[in-house]
Amino acid sequence: METRPDKSGIRARLAAALCVALAAIAVGAYTAATSPAQSLHERLSETEDRLGAVEEREGVLTTEISEASEKITRLEGEVADLRNREAVLARELAQKQAELDAAQARLDRLRERLALAVELLSERLVAIYKSGEPDLITVVLESEGFDDLLERTEYLQRLEEQDIEIVGRVRELRDEMRETVDTVKAARDAIAERKQELERTRADLEARADELAEARAEQRDTLSAVRDQRKELEGDLSEISAQIEKQLGDLGGSRLPAGPIRGGQGGFIWPVNGPVTSGFGFRWGRMHEGIDIGVPSGTPIRAAKSGSIVLASAYGGYGNYTCISHGGGLSTCYAHQSSFARTGGSISQGSILGYVGCTGHCFGDHLHFEVRINGEATDPLGYL
Repeated sequence: METRPDKSGIRARLAAALCVALAAIAVGAYTAATSPAQSLHERLSETEDRLGAVEEREGVLTTEISEASEKITRLEGEVADLRNREAVLARELAQKQAELDAAQARLDRLRERLALAVELLSERLVAIYKSGEPDLITVVLESEGFDDLLERTEYLQRLEEQDIEIVGRVRELRDEMRETVDTVKAARDAIAERKQELERTRADLEARADELAEARAEQRDTLSAVRDQRKELEGDLSEISAQIEKQLGDLGGSRLPAGPIRGGQGGFIWPVNGPVTSGFGFRWGRMHEGIDIGVPSGTPIRAAKSGSIVLASAYGGYGNYTCISHGGGLSTCYAHQSSFARTGGSISQGSILGYVGCTGHCFGDHLHFEVRINGEATDPLGYL
């Protein structure tokens, strides 16, 4: 048969039905109905405009909520990364603190050694002062011979070297102590500063994520209200549809009796009682995804099995098209209807869903009936 339909809405059906009603009024079938029809036209236009605006708003809100969710997810990822980096820095800071503690212990030892070295240096200076140790010229002049001179000179050099070593050690200990303190302090301050910066950044990101989450919650509340409004407007359109259907009946659209119910297989019944004029399979070079049952225009169409109406709208070559879901992936569809009797909700087996006609692409009044399993067409005669 024709290509499968998508859900194109009920507004095209309403507009088409209204045109039929107005055309019938125009030829004077029921002149007194002109004013109500015009009122329906105005209500239909106004309701469609409002529904269009609501649907547009719903689409915008859905997009905004999706974008906000993506941003929140990204921010939450960044916060998680920052928390991990904070943990790494905390470990580094703890390590530097341990190094600082070790350096502090070393510094204490250095201070003790420095104090001892300073004490030794002080004692040496006092000893030199008290002993009046001679300088090199005095040693040379007071020497009793060359050997004595060498011994005196060597002794003096050793004293001098010892003094120099003491002074040098004091300086080294002092410089090492300063360098150790400065290095560890600088490392600790740098890590602490980075940690504070990360904490500030994380707090900012969490605040932004909270703000976005609050905005998203408000948008979801608004979207819920908009969807409720859309459902209300769609209900108004259904009500207008029912009124149009009534006007069509009042304007001479005769209905045939439904006739006796014809049983099928597997709990199905025939949607209409008539001959199969075209079977399931390839036809005219393409797949005919249902069967055609020849019955007059206006014949009521029954639901072949109980279920829920998931589609009732005009679509391309199918014309007025209804699909009923029966659960478990099983559905039945009914095409080329002249008009609808039901447009949504649950429907019981044998209830009237519409009337036979020739809307869409067809060559005469008939019902095109389909059975689909998980969306794939199968031969309906296996169920009838």
